[in-house]
Amino acid sequence: MKKRANKVLEEEILCCCEYVNRLGERSHVGACCCDCEDLDDACDRFLKREPQKPESLSHVTAVVIDRIRVPWLWGGARKVDLSIIPPLILLPVLLHVAALHFLLGMVVLTALPGLVLWYYYFTHRKKGQTLFFLSLALFSLAYMYYLFITEVLQCSNGDIGLVQVAVVTVGVILTLIALFHTKREPGIVRPNQETVHSTVTYYSPLADRDPAVNGGRQDVTMTVANRAGSSEHAGAELKESGRRNRCPVCRVVRPPRAGHCRICGVCVLRLDHHCVWINSCVGQTNHRSFLLTLVLFLLTSLYGVILVLQSVCPNQHLFTALLYCPGVYNQYSTALCFTCAWYSSIVTCGLLHLLMVQVINVSYNVTEREARTALSDKTARSAYWGLVVDTGVYSRGFRGNWAEFMTMGEKVNPPSPVPADLVALLGDGEQEKCEN
Repeated sequence: MKKRANKVLEEEILCCCEYVNRLGERSHVGACCCDCEDLDDACDRFLKREPQKPESLSHVTAVVIDRIRVPWLWGGARKVDLSIIPPLILLPVLLHVAALHFLLGMVVLTALPGLVLWYYYFTHRKKGQTLFFLSLALFSLAYMYYLFITEVLQCSNGDIGLVQVAVVTVGVILTLIALFHTKREPGIVRPNQETVHSTVTYYSPLADRDPAVNGGRQDVTMTVANRAGSSEHAGAELKESGRRNRCPVCRVVRPPRAGHCRICGVCVLRLDHHCVWINSCVGQTNHRSFLLTLVLFLLTSLYGVILVLQSVCPNQHLFTALLYCPGVYNQYSTALCFTCAWYSSIVTCGLLHLLMVQVINVSYNVTEREARTALSDKTARSAYWGLVVDTGVYSRGFRGNWAEFMTMGEKVNPPSPVPADLVALLGDGEQEKCEN
């Protein structure tokens, strides 16, 4: 009955202020303070000095989160993720506080990265999605550009012309376009997928084969349909390999180098890692655009920092202006620009480290997920405090690795009908589950 009621509610047309709440009931944003039995019960117990129920706080929190919505023209009111709000408030406040005095600036600019790292490890331990980091990244880019237009241009005394403003503007626009393209699709392994295999060439020998044969080369561009005419032994190997590589959560047979993301809840082709800054996985189809986003952001940020330091510290050398800029705190506007330059420099250094790790991994044809697993199992060679990790499994040399990386996004075959052997494989798996 509940499923039928939910279906009826979905089929009905909701106005811009209506929505279906977590109980499957039709509600209105104007009734956000009405009919909250959990909150009434918690207040009554507080006034009567009675102990609260163990689940009372979680129920009240769930109700409040479910009712915070904004009107939307299509499909009714949309829920607002509360994790996007703190960056919109904290970043401007902390930057303006840091601009009051250089000691406050040191405290704020030291505590802010620590606070972000603490929240990252807190949410990463829970394996839950959050829009906090994506909101912080987008708002930082937008707010730095806003301050560049409103404050830096006034402090420059005409030193920054239209050409410099146009370069920064184009850099911001290109960064946003690349970010949008990165978030489109990481390369999700679809259900009942058999031939959407990553056609990247792998050099890991099969378990029952001689590594000397064909140089240890394993080409996974073959589809299951091509192997249908092979021997029964090969069919048994395929079945066993498919059962071993089948994801118990997504119920799909994962191609080589694919992995399951516990945060997104999907399997991704050639999974590199889950990036909290884009709130998405980095996989086979969006890895190139992810690197492009990093490069564009770093170039834009670095160019913007250079322009700011040349404006507020014209008499200082560029490399020493961040550490010593006399008189910059005499005016609040110049102090705010200097503080923003420091904040942008900290963000730039963090993303530069991320880009450097990504470039090294691509050069050795290893993903971040594979590198962590190999270091944990002590099956990889590492150097420079773990910055360089070489598993020696998929590498084809520097040029071959980069050639494979630049073309791997195009090598995803379209889906085709499910072959009989995979149907039998999935059927056997379901039968074994039923027997257990």
